[in-house]
Amino acid sequence: MIAYKRVLLKLSGEALAGKEGHGINSEVIGAISDKIKEIVEMGVQVSIVVGAGNFWRGARNGSNMDRATADYMGMLATAMNGLALQDAIEARGIYTRLQTAIEMREIAEPYIKRKAEKHLNKGRVVIFACGTGHPFFSTDTAAALRAAETESEVILLAKTIDGVYSADPKIDKNAVKYDKISYKDVLAQDLKVMDSTATALCKDNNIPLLVFAISDPENIVRAVKGEKVGTLVS
Repeated sequence: MIAYKRVLLKLSGEALAGKEGHGINSEVIGAISDKIKEIVEMGVQVSIVVGAGNFWRGARNGSNMDRATADYMGMLATAMNGLALQDAIEARGIYTRLQTAIEMREIAEPYIKRKAEKHLNKGRVVIFACGTGHPFFSTDTAAALRAAETESEVILLAKTIDGVYSADPKIDKNAVKYDKISYKDVLAQDLKVMDSTATALCKDNNIPLLVFAISDPENIVRAVKGEKVGTLVS
């Protein structure tokens, strides 16, 4: 029994790096791909937006660099992660399509909304790379945008933390974890779930967000089954 027919999975680059914190960990990406295969075989239509933090963190890495240049470098890094995900998922017998917001036709399709929907309806996993294709917008914003465009029922936000807290639990031991919270409260309390642009986009388009820890990839399956996992933002 599934709770969602079409989902968008947002994976951070850091999630693919494992304990090393940099690059791509084949065991980690394999474990995530196993669960993606499982939910596809359950009948869930899956798209993925992938970040680049395991290779490049935009302006944070290129502190003396033009912001747009640093952001474009980050977009290219997401294409590397997208290719790695595509390879791992297809090795498990699931058809995928990699679509990029910046044209690189030799390795991926350009992002076209109707093509993406056609692939999803055929049971293919669609991986969206290169963010929105524009600097100054994060991959969180890209996830919210692609979810709205493909009419995804929920964004599964897989993070290194197991939900939304009142403060950073790594710093504040008294931080309280929420089971449910509204987008209005997330914005009012300035909780760093997604950046404010992405949060507002989800709020305006009524797209629920499920935040959970990717350290246990089984959480992906639990989430699509509607089991209690992480924090629901709506």
